[in-house]
Amino acid sequence: MSKKENSAKRVSENISAFKCPLCESEMSVVERKSLICTNNHTFDFAKQGYLNLMIQQSNSHYSKELFEARHKIINGSELYDEMHKSISNVIKDRLDTSINPCLIVDLGCGEGSHLQRVIDRCEIEAITGVGLDIAKEGIVAAAKSYGNPIWLVGDLAKSPLADHSFHIILNILSPSNYKEFKRMLVQDGLVIKVVPGPNYLKEIREALFESSEKKDYKNDDTVLLFKEHFKVIHTIKLNYTKILNKEELYNLVRMTPLAWSGDQNRINAFSNQDSAEITVDLEILVGMNK
Repeated sequence: MSKKENSAKRVSENISAFKCPLCESEMSVVERKSLICTNNHTFDFAKQGYLNLMIQQSNSHYSKELFEARHKIINGSELYDEMHKSISNVIKDRLDTSINPCLIVDLGCGEGSHLQRVIDRCEIEAITGVGLDIAKEGIVAAAKSYGNPIWLVGDLAKSPLADHSFHIILNILSPSNYKEFKRMLVQDGLVIKVVPGPNYLKEIREALFESSEKKDYKNDDTVLLFKEHFKVIHTIKLNYTKILNKEELYNLVRMTPLAWSGDQNRINAFSNQDSAEITVDLEILVGMNK
């Protein structure tokens, strides 16, 4: 079975989780080629194994090179292993294992590695993963690397995902749309949001920026907003360091938006170190609809 056919099969098996991003009507998979709504709005499956449900093109700063670097960091450096472990433990502790299928969606999934690593650690056969991102380059990379999840290019503001369809929503170091999260979540479902702490990747900020405004970061407003929308049932704080080698430091700089506004000489100096200690400071918020 080709990647295109496998993607169509996976969507067909979970068709109730989809709605037309144009008219919000129900959808169906036709001949394992297209996803078509009752008003005949048609979206074709790509040969790479993903589905583009954008209704207008998006200009994203996120490039193919950025996603390649992110893939290498997530899979090669162990920088985020503790985060994946913590998220999967929450899912295993909280999930009703009798649910089949159990749909987990990563909103703002990028190139898909966080979602895949979490699913792998869960070791729950009934889980079906769905990854959605507005950046096509990220979804193309995800579909290339990981065959099992459903990969979607889409915009939460014009969401292709149906009401009350997902048991777990992941939102990892990515912007949120809490109105949509609430709509998509099943009763008693979980939202797991990861936000950076004040010391997250502080070595990059300190190396790239002179002004304290760029160096300093606080997540208070982000955490407060989450608590306004959801009942927080669990909070996990992770704070640790990892030593990265020269190649990993190069990829770390390439993958982070912090470098977009950084001085190129400073970026080069940071990337050319033989090794450096990097701080991971994250807060994992686990919530339910109020």
